[in-house]
Amino acid sequence: MFVLSTFLLSITRILDIVLTVYYWLIIVRALISWVNPDPFNPVVQFLQGITEPVLNPIRKMLPFGFKFGLDLSPFIAVLLIIFLQSFLLGVLRHWAYLAG
Repeated sequence: MFVLSTFLLSITRILDIVLTVYYWLIIVRALISWVNPDPFNPVVQFLQGITEPVLNPIRKMLPFGFKFGLDLSPFIAVLLIIFLQSFLLGVLRHWAYLAG
């Protein structure tokens, strides 16, 4: 059981790091979008390529009334990441402590 507990805690830590990095990538992309970036810049292309798979479905799910020129999808994505970090990772940590 010690091995399972350690494995779950390791997975939890890795997921926490990945979600935190993705959180900051979304924030940086939102901030860069305010200054009209060069679309051919490799950094801008990287940020768009890495965050678009999450932001585009959120944009499609927003009702038409919420599409008023301000893109709320980064805000919603950040809230979802915070939820995942608190709920999902909390459940995994709890399972790890129960297994140990």
